[in-house]
Amino acid sequence: MKNLSSEVNVASRLRSEPSEEDWVFQAQSLQRVSRTFALTIPQLPTPLRDVVGNAYLLCRIADTIEDATSLSVEEKVQFSELFRRVIRGEEAPETFAATVAPRLEGGALEAEVALVQNAARVLRITQSFSATDRASLERCVRIMTEGMSHFQEGCFDSGLEDQSQLDKYCYYVAGVVGEMLTELFCAHSPAVAKNREVLESLAKSFGQGLQMTNILKDLWDDKGRNVCWLPRSIFATYDYDLRELSAHRLTPGFEKGLVHLIGVTRGHLENALRYALTIPKSEQGIRRFCLWAIGLAVLTLRKINANRRFSSGREVKVSRRTVYLTIFVTTLLGWNNTLLETAFRLAARGLPKPQGEPVTS
Repeated sequence: MKNLSSEVNVASRLRSEPSEEDWVFQAQSLQRVSRTFALTIPQLPTPLRDVVGNAYLLCRIADTIEDATSLSVEEKVQFSELFRRVIRGEEAPETFAATVAPRLEGGALEAEVALVQNAARVLRITQSFSATDRASLERCVRIMTEGMSHFQEGCFDSGLEDQSQLDKYCYYVAGVVGEMLTELFCAHSPAVAKNREVLESLAKSFGQGLQMTNILKDLWDDKGRNVCWLPRSIFATYDYDLRELSAHRLTPGFEKGLVHLIGVTRGHLENALRYALTIPKSEQGIRRFCLWAIGLAVLTLRKINANRRFSSGREVKVSRRTVYLTIFVTTLLGWNNTLLETAFRLAARGLPKPQGEPVTS
């Protein structure tokens, strides 16, 4: 009876109504942990924006555990499992916060530590959503954390094995997010749901395009914490050994490998554009959400391509002025698919194209 009573108490706490302070915390956390999503998520119609905002914070908690430099591999796997139990309603978020947050001190951003400390606020909002929305969020976090745990158990200081392994990693951390967003868009918009089949075929590629852009932009920051998500086999093709990766010892072979991955990323972003243009024009908020992210990714890729020997993510980060210019252009052209395709081609001009097999979903 004691165990049953404990489970009931946990479920009761999880299903308590979120307070006004909880909603304020969610809005403020988005501003603190992501400049990009703090801009794009408010473009979504209500109540979709609340669900997607909450989903982002859940994913950010999972990502914080993965990236924390203060945690051992064993702790990351353990805490990811604990987070899955919280999402399933088997553990109180207060227990999760009290266990994990102190171990993040000094190994994660202050805003990320605060997010974990306030996991109960985030979870109260999660539990206020419909059963359909909760199922989408729970599936995404489960697949993401299980995949992250799988990769944490490996040793990737000298890169992933090949493109296939990179694709698998990108699915766990971003492709599954594309699938979740598609489920949510369709659940909240009958007009979007009419194109479900096409959107589902492009969802993983949409997520991978954005993720690979971040992997390339952050490659030196990742190297600084002894992690590398680049595929060894691709760089080996160009006679570069990722075990010797250093910003001070770059060769033409490294640049060729980087160009190859820029091309792969461009192919996924082309699929992402197809995804966005498949969203009906009547859903301008959802289209803006997608198009702004795609536009910023393409412009980041341009900066990487123009400065292939960059040594810090700061060197290839798009400026605030560029962010607002992207917002202006995509919003202005948002009703016209032909003009949006033209704008994408102009932004991607000069970027290498995918080599070998065409990029698919």
